[in-house]
Amino acid sequence: MHMNKSLQELADYLDGKVIGDPSVLVSGLASLDDAREGEITFLANPRYAAKVASTKASAVVLPPGADGHGKNVIETANPYLAFAKLLTLFHVRSPKPQGVMPGAFVGANVALGADVTVYPGATVLDGSKLGDRVVIYPGAVVYQGVTIGDDVTIHANTVIRERCIIGNRVIIHSGVVIGSDGFGYAPDGEQWFKIPQVGIVIIEDDVEVGANCTIDRAALEVTRIGKGTKIDNLVQIAHNCQIGENCMIVAQVGIAGSTKIGKHVTFAGQSAVVGHLTIGDNSMIGAKSGVACNLPAGSLVSGIPAYDHRQWLKTSAIVPKLPEMKKTLGTLEKRIADLENLLNSKK
Repeated sequence: MHMNKSLQELADYLDGKVIGDPSVLVSGLASLDDAREGEITFLANPRYAAKVASTKASAVVLPPGADGHGKNVIETANPYLAFAKLLTLFHVRSPKPQGVMPGAFVGANVALGADVTVYPGATVLDGSKLGDRVVIYPGAVVYQGVTIGDDVTIHANTVIRERCIIGNRVIIHSGVVIGSDGFGYAPDGEQWFKIPQVGIVIIEDDVEVGANCTIDRAALEVTRIGKGTKIDNLVQIAHNCQIGENCMIVAQVGIAGSTKIGKHVTFAGQSAVVGHLTIGDNSMIGAKSGVACNLPAGSLVSGIPAYDHRQWLKTSAIVPKLPEMKKTLGTLEKRIADLENLLNSKK
């Protein structure tokens, strides 16, 4: 759908300030390099500031005080956030509700909210509850007794196991498994006896789960993903974990069982945590790091095992020099030995 907005309308939408002609019409957005007349662009990284002068865009979103080079400008404190909001405004449309489409299976005693779409090949088993404007794409399977809130999107080939609870405005990407059995076994001689996993997973409001993630159900109670948390692709969260609000968990992270994560914790790619730990609010775990002990709030760690990031940077800078240092040490050892022999010979 084609849309034209005046610069003033966009500034109001972004809670920004117009510098230039507020009546200029904008029909879309693009990068500084690719924008054309009629489009708006943005500057989030100061290193590209020179491109503002040469862009062909009709307007630029800039931080306060940046040089607009005579362009029409919307000034806002966070241009990158403005970019995300403009993308949403110009490109994101809610799909028209389709109801339960032919080829979908909906079991007995399923409660369907208003404007639900269940695509062909999707399955919703007995006793589940779907809120308003839920969309379930082909191949997705919702087990018995699942509760799904409003405005939830479940992409193709996702599995949500029995009795799990999904909050409002949750996005679950393709191939996700929520509520698979936790990895729990009791030793029985040389064999292993499976511990039944009878708990559930609760996904709170405004969570996004990337493709092919696995979130295991609790052994007895709840594995919980806190409100607003964003999970990238290929993440494993084990049983009984408690993930706080607004965390950022990047691809290939592994979080072992019964770990408690505070609010606004960031896990960089391929980092991991051993089980039964507590990680405090606002901590940051560097890429490929392995956390093996509790971390207080505000920690910034890297390495295997993970320790203070600043110290890790210093240590990492030394590692490439170790062969040269070893050679120097060997030379010094030889010289000391020669001096000792010389002194001994004069006694």
